[in-house]
Amino acid sequence: MAPFCNHHTHLTYSFHPPFPNPNPHLTSSQIRFSVLSRAHFPYRKRLSTDTVHQQRHGKRKGYIFAQNFNEFARDGGTTETSQPPLSSDTDTFRSRKGNVEDGYVGLFIRMLGMDNDPLDREQAINALWRYSQGGKESIDEIVKFPGCVNLTIILLKSDHGSVSEAAAGLLRTISSVNIYRASVAEAGAIEEINGLLSRPNLPGEVKEQCVCTLWNLSVDEKIRVKMAKVDFLLPKLVRFLGDEDIKVREAAGGVLANLALSPSSHEIMVEAGVIPKLAEILKNKEEESKTIKKEARNVLLELANDEYYRILIVEEGFVLVPIVGADAYKSFSSPSHSWPTLPDGTEIKRDPSTPSKYGAGELLLGLNIKDKNINLEEGKVDAIVGRSQQQFLARIGAIEMEEGIKLDPGAAPHPRFTLLPWRDGVARLVLILGLEDVSVIEKAAHSIAVSCINEHIRLLFKEAGAIKRLVCLLAHDNDAVRFASAHALDRLSISYNVSRIIESHGVVDPLLDILKDVNTSQSLIEKAMSILSWISNPDEEMMNTIQGSLDQSSEFIAGLEGALSEPSELKETTTREKILKSGVIPHIIETMKSSTPALQQKAACILENIAINEHYATAITGEGVASGLEHCFRLKCKDENEENEVIQRELDAIEAEEVGLAVSAASRLLTRLLAFEECCQAIDSTHFFHILCRVLKSNIPLRAKDWVAACLIKLETLAGPSGNLDCPIDMEVTLHETIPRLVEEMRSSFSSELQEAAVVELNQIISRGVADYARQVAARGGIFPLVKLIDQGSERARNAGLAILYNLSMDSENHAAIMAAGSVPVLRRIVLSERPQWTRALHLLQTLPT
Repeated sequence: MAPFCNHHTHLTYSFHPPFPNPNPHLTSSQIRFSVLSRAHFPYRKRLSTDTVHQQRHGKRKGYIFAQNFNEFARDGGTTETSQPPLSSDTDTFRSRKGNVEDGYVGLFIRMLGMDNDPLDREQAINALWRYSQGGKESIDEIVKFPGCVNLTIILLKSDHGSVSEAAAGLLRTISSVNIYRASVAEAGAIEEINGLLSRPNLPGEVKEQCVCTLWNLSVDEKIRVKMAKVDFLLPKLVRFLGDEDIKVREAAGGVLANLALSPSSHEIMVEAGVIPKLAEILKNKEEESKTIKKEARNVLLELANDEYYRILIVEEGFVLVPIVGADAYKSFSSPSHSWPTLPDGTEIKRDPSTPSKYGAGELLLGLNIKDKNINLEEGKVDAIVGRSQQQFLARIGAIEMEEGIKLDPGAAPHPRFTLLPWRDGVARLVLILGLEDVSVIEKAAHSIAVSCINEHIRLLFKEAGAIKRLVCLLAHDNDAVRFASAHALDRLSISYNVSRIIESHGVVDPLLDILKDVNTSQSLIEKAMSILSWISNPDEEMMNTIQGSLDQSSEFIAGLEGALSEPSELKETTTREKILKSGVIPHIIETMKSSTPALQQKAACILENIAINEHYATAITGEGVASGLEHCFRLKCKDENEENEVIQRELDAIEAEEVGLAVSAASRLLTRLLAFEECCQAIDSTHFFHILCRVLKSNIPLRAKDWVAACLIKLETLAGPSGNLDCPIDMEVTLHETIPRLVEEMRSSFSSELQEAAVVELNQIISRGVADYARQVAARGGIFPLVKLIDQGSERARNAGLAILYNLSMDSENHAAIMAAGSVPVLRRIVLSERPQWTRALHLLQTLPT
């Protein structure tokens, strides 16, 4: 992906002699070079520098050599390197070259020195640039003189555009040879070019040569890593993507494409704003260079290897589509001539009142019904257009040719992808789901899963008809296809609207079969449970939130005046009843006993969604759900009072988060079951009370402890005043949930109101006089945020903070932490300013060992 030296016409360089390929493993795009032909060299219309110098100093012998050398460079210095040169031309070139290389090259390199006349240096750099066009032998002749690269780099800073252009052009030709790239970079060419590109109103010719030099240098992996770290270089390259000169745009795209090959450069490139700019280039429907579009696609595909950057690319309007090859589409069969349907399967009812003698009514159906135009939703229109285009391309065998995509039969077996706009990409993926090749179907389903990043994309896949095909694939005999389709349905079911459509297509039965199959892999079980948890969610608040969008979609159905009907209707038997009657509850409970925290969370969520009334809750309790709950609460929790375990392993952040989610789901399930009397009698409340107290003292996230605390309060309420509980629940909750949460709010909240409310509530807790409360505040690191609030907070926060700090100072063990937090200067300022709290601040100072 490196240019050689281009001025007007780009030619593909195939590394014929005298340019041997320095790296045979480079791809065709990486060894792409350009040459400067004699016919396109831009001679400026100005007085010759030879003439000017002769007028000033008289004619000297060196300038006769220079003139002859320039004539030689114009005549023979450039050859068509895309094809081998003619033998006669080659012999002539070599014979003429031999007349000058013994002395003239060294002479002109000496003329580049700073002690020479500026006109001499300009003449020399232009002559060397032209001479370097002769090929690798010419470049070798130049580079063999020590200091030539350094002298050339110095001339980059010249105020004359012609000198800067020639210097950059010479560096461009030198850097086109693999063995010289390192020397050019080590001489400081990247930094000097970066400074040169910062100049305002830089001539386009100079800019082109500079960026093409960077393109050549970026072929080397070590150099491109260094290049990515140069200050402000990447933002310039991103800006050049919008340059008015097409050659500058192509060169900038080539540099970025090479930089994207190094994963270490991805973060810097994304921060420079490369994704929106490249996406804009791909979206541009106007006549644009195929080269820049190809490079833009290559950069985005490299960035798409990262999960987070892939999300940014999808947000810009593109979908990652696998390249499956023309053979895979041979199994595509055109739909038979039947009554038309929308891509999502919605059928249009036949209207016998408007018969058509020649079938024109059926042909134009969907455009006009009962002489009334139908304004289809944008998503449905895109689905219809996308389906029509992709099916047409598949029928004529050109489905992967429109973007210039070619799949090499001998290429590596790893997946290859391209980027398509939303409309075309969604329709292409749905079409691939209907092919016969198993590996192709799996790739398409995975692409659907990774593309479902927001509500809009999920609705696009729904309108395109992906749901029906994915549900059918759940019964496929290939495990990889089943997992990929379940993964896609899991991502789609996050949307409330889409989850209802998934349920209506009969997804529950194949999911239950997956859960009951003892040979099912754990990963597939997790996806199946996740889908069930989404579609069985009875959250009325979510339904009300989505109701607005449901009403909008109903306008389309009303506009059809009954012409459209859904492909299938919901059965009378609800999903919850199906789950209960299928006998899968014992399998779900068994999953809670012997699985990962993620699976335990999904299982607990399903049971919580089912237990919406006493009948369902009693059935779940009768299956032994208590044992499953106990395993959830005991899973990898670090108990501070455990005597049998001397060394306890600290949970890392990810593991603690997963355990916290599982504990939260189990706590919600237990709380819901305790709402029914029969379940309370079947569950040992005292036993779960002790287990939850241990969970409350563990290091799971505070968000999970909220649900644990609520469940403990429910248990205490059921126990009543005469309950056989060892310690009061409110004290345990305060110690291990409330105080840590308030300290965290004081420390990390960005809202001053929340910080003030937290310190006031904490003061109310400390004022109860329980020594354990004060010790817990100090143990959780609450002293430092307290001092900060006393110094910078409101009057109310300052009063509460001083009261808490004074109580903490009663324990001499806290004195060191109070002073380390910088409390003494803060307290002295309060005393000297005689604020309303100065007396308490003075008492606190007297307590501390100051």
